[in-house]
Amino acid sequence: MTPSLSGSAAAIEARRLTALRSYRVIDTVATPELGRLTALAAASLGVPMAWVALLDHDTCRRHACVGTTTTQVPRHGAPCAAAMAADEVFVVPDVTCDPRLSAGSSADWPENLRFFAGAALVTAAGDRLGALCIGDTEANATFSVEARQMLASFAALAMAHLDLRRSDVLNAASAGFAKASEYSFIAIDESGTITFVNPAGEALFGYEPGEMIGQDIEIIIPEPFRKAHKVGLARIASGCPTKLAGRTIELPGQRRDGSVFPMEFSMSIWEDRVGIGIGAIMRDISEWRARDAKLVQMAHHDKLTGLINRASFDEDLQTVLAGGRHATVMLLDLDGFKEVNDSLGHAIGDALLQAVAIRLPTCVGGTVTVARFAGDTFALLFSGSGDPLAAGTCAATILDTFQAPFEISGHTFHVSISIGVAIGTGPEITGDELVADADLALYRAKRDGRHCMRLFDPTLRSAIVARRALHDEVTRGLEASEFVLHYQPQVCLVNGRMIGVEALLRWQHPQRGLLLPGAFIETLEAHPLAATLGRWIVAEACRQSAAWRAAGLPPIRVAVNLFGSHLQEGSLAREVMSGLAQHGLPADALEIEVTERIALQADSTVLDPIRELHRLGVAIAFDDFGTGYASLSSLKRFPLNRLKIDRSFVRDILTDVHDAEIVRAILGMAHSFGLDVIAEGIETFEQQEILRRMGCREGQGYLYGKAMAPGAIAALLERKPPWRTVASAA
Repeated sequence: MTPSLSGSAAAIEARRLTALRSYRVIDTVATPELGRLTALAAASLGVPMAWVALLDHDTCRRHACVGTTTTQVPRHGAPCAAAMAADEVFVVPDVTCDPRLSAGSSADWPENLRFFAGAALVTAAGDRLGALCIGDTEANATFSVEARQMLASFAALAMAHLDLRRSDVLNAASAGFAKASEYSFIAIDESGTITFVNPAGEALFGYEPGEMIGQDIEIIIPEPFRKAHKVGLARIASGCPTKLAGRTIELPGQRRDGSVFPMEFSMSIWEDRVGIGIGAIMRDISEWRARDAKLVQMAHHDKLTGLINRASFDEDLQTVLAGGRHATVMLLDLDGFKEVNDSLGHAIGDALLQAVAIRLPTCVGGTVTVARFAGDTFALLFSGSGDPLAAGTCAATILDTFQAPFEISGHTFHVSISIGVAIGTGPEITGDELVADADLALYRAKRDGRHCMRLFDPTLRSAIVARRALHDEVTRGLEASEFVLHYQPQVCLVNGRMIGVEALLRWQHPQRGLLLPGAFIETLEAHPLAATLGRWIVAEACRQSAAWRAAGLPPIRVAVNLFGSHLQEGSLAREVMSGLAQHGLPADALEIEVTERIALQADSTVLDPIRELHRLGVAIAFDDFGTGYASLSSLKRFPLNRLKIDRSFVRDILTDVHDAEIVRAILGMAHSFGLDVIAEGIETFEQQEILRRMGCREGQGYLYGKAMAPGAIAALLERKPPWRTVASAA
């Protein structure tokens, strides 16, 4: 092993080893030319031994050996290493007694070696690869100056041979790479004659192998560009610099059949012993350009409808406003589209959107820009128009035109549209502000009953400010744990006993007091922390249920409503079972209520945890049943235990025969499905009695109490039973 080196010496050695490996001779057989050179050196200098020594990390490897069979010895202590390091020819008259050599290393030297001389092999960059060495079995104290010079000359010839071999290896590698490459390589001389082309280049331009060599490069240049090419080539030939060298640009290329195509072109220039050479790497980018054109189309147009998209609409609007002109923006939203899309499938929904995109432009002039923003929202831009009356007339035409139904895949759709309008003049308003104003007007149109048009006025902006302020307040309230659960009793209509409670969210606001959900639930449902609050609701309901039971009160079920964003996380089953286990509760202590809006949007992420909970014994209830579009179809998808009759049917059950029949039908259907039923909104004994006679066994409403704090529920549970029913009174 070589001894450890200092930092600078180690760096020099690392560079030397890198240079040595670049010659690729360490583990190869010596060329015949190198063998003849060492034989000639031995004969010329009158010695029986000669070899080329290459010094690797810790070994001395001998090549083209003459008079010796030893091919590898340890590097440290070998005279070859000393010869490589010497600036002049290194001579050892007698290796057996020379103090410059390490003691005990002679066993690794060639057979019976007594005399040694070596000249270093040094590259043009000054890196030392090894030495050309000679040896004799007899000591020689009279190795002359002329002999030393001759050995140095032979070393120079050996180094030149290694350089040539290295060039051949590099050229072979380059040629092999060029031949195998998928890129097209072409080289020309300064007159423009093709001197090299690889197979990929021949295939690119449609020529047979070898057919392009010797032809003028103009055979691949389209006619309109040949004059500019000649001028540029002449400049290069005269030694003038060019901006094209080293850059990748796009140029047209011409195939043998005359067709022209776009190609990527990267040029290099060099000068060798023959003269100036010019080379280029090229490839066909026709597919790229076609894809780019498609991407441009996609970037500016909606893929489904073919209308321009939001980005293109914004550009057009900004152009109008930048010119100081009036602009009227209409935002249009389909009323009830989500129900169609969710109940009949996205294919039908997409077809309906395409039909709307065809009908909408017929309602306006050809100069009006029509765009699809996203989902079922469309937009119109009236350039140079700032007349509210004209906007109102156009909106009325659109509303009237959309009275006609759409016939799609065997379905008839009566689609209404809500329209929001905003008018502005640049540069007083930006495009984003004008679209935001139209969106506020659209929100007002939907809130005012849909299928109508509303024009933006500044008071709408204060409404959005109020919504943002409420969002910030909700955030603070969540962080301060101001939300609490109150519980509304659920009663057996047969015996008056409390059988359960529904956990209802309340906000204990520090300034406004206890707030009901109507004041905050819409903002809360869309809040990023809604899922976090949902997890708290599950945990708190379990904790409170366990606390009532630990106090010796009768066990009751606790029903909880959860946010859609919480259910979409897909972890509900794990959270519920963990909460029940933590407080030692059975699975039937909790009931999950699912609203129809959630049911319509449910996918496997929502359904799988609900099915798992149902399998484990947690009850699943369908809330507000009968009020939505797809309640019956939802019964097939959800694993249910209970239906909740909406309060809107209970309110007029004594006076409206239709409500009474709906309730009767729900009860009959639930019985056939094996489901329990609970009626919401019971406020009078008469409502309770008719529901009981119809076969409804459970009820909930103000007759039994509003939602109340946990302590009030505990007091009611201690009464046996707390409420009088007709049956119990009898």
